[in-house]
Amino acid sequence: MAGRLEGQVAVITGAASGIGKATAVRFVEEGACVVIADIQADAAVAAAEELGDAATAIATDVTDEEQVAAAVDLAVGTWGRLDCMFNNAGIIGAVGPITEMMAADWDRTLAVLLSSAFYGIKHAGRVMIPARRGVILSTSSVAGVVAGLGPHAYTVAKTGVLALTRSAACELAPHGIRVNAIAPGTIPSAMTAAALTGDHTRVDVAAEHARSTNALGVAADPIDIANAALYLASDEARMITGHTLVVDAGRSIDGGSSRFAKRSAGLVEAQEST
Repeated sequence: MAGRLEGQVAVITGAASGIGKATAVRFVEEGACVVIADIQADAAVAAAEELGDAATAIATDVTDEEQVAAAVDLAVGTWGRLDCMFNNAGIIGAVGPITEMMAADWDRTLAVLLSSAFYGIKHAGRVMIPARRGVILSTSSVAGVVAGLGPHAYTVAKTGVLALTRSAACELAPHGIRVNAIAPGTIPSAMTAAALTGDHTRVDVAAEHARSTNALGVAADPIDIANAALYLASDEARMITGHTLVVDAGRSIDGGSSRFAKRSAGLVEAQEST
């Protein structure tokens, strides 16, 4: 049986670890060839070697447009096509009170999380438009859906990814290109561990935080996001564009309504004052 991405080619940024690596593995399992594009050059090469002939690596700083373009060109030069671009690389970025945040930290965060998605969409579109086909995905966050779940700059950038996704989807749809976003909840990783505890090795703390702060009470795994990306990249999602797929075990919908289910049943008729 052919895989769901048989014969397709994808570029995945931030693919040397975490969500990106899990997605690269999943795509290869389903028949795709992948470009592992990551600023961690050695880790990118190692990840590509694990996947064999179906993968190649390129050192990519996603804040540099020319390097993002080079990753796209590598895919086309190696396999003759590009079917999926997954703008996934990310950092937590600037943290702290808005009154104390440094402008340089703000700018760096938006460069990594938002400008990089622009570069990826631009250069994927450059090669997909003549082919009249393709899928472009970007990683947003539950913090882009609900306020107060992430630092200011991260929240702004991840919200911007959603707006850019919708806007690009409108332009590229007539060319047969679908553009979607994925909004993960907390994924236990070195990055989230560092953000929560200051220690990147405390992934166990990140996992417990993820488990205890969503409606389903489960800790997500990078494979959960990889499976979402696989679905959106496949023909099974051929009717979906301009959409954000939230994969957060209910974190974004658990806004407090459950407290009303824990009180005695009855009717509340208190009126608002005018």
